Amino acid sequence: MSSNIPAGDIAPLYRINKFAVPASARAEFVDLVEKTLVVIRSQDGYVKDLFLEQHAGPGKYNFCTMIEFESEAFAPKVAAAIADFDTRLGVDRAALMTRLGVETDSASYKSFQPA
Repeated sequence: MSSNIPAGDIAPLYRINKFAVPASARAEFVDLVEKTLVVIRSQDGYVKDLFLEQHAGPGKYNFCTMIEFESEAFAPKVAAAIADFDTRLGVDRAALMTRLGVETDSASYKSFQPA
């Protein structure tokens, strides 16, 4: 679905994170994502999110989050809030994902604008 946002208008930013989570890591992974979403939901610019678990179909990614922000201007503040959260918890997120055997694929998206 394309969007017809006029040039110069502020466009929403969508952060999509996909995860391949081994069954043995599911509980610890879900706990971290749920805690992280609490932090994200409290940030300025947050609009909505989805936390999804695959139930059918091919593909290695069995969890996905989609988070919508008012614009990309909020992304650095959200990233800083998550980094602060990780520091307070004593979590090295990259090391934790490696220890749990979780593979990730993350990117930020904007609505498609036809040429």
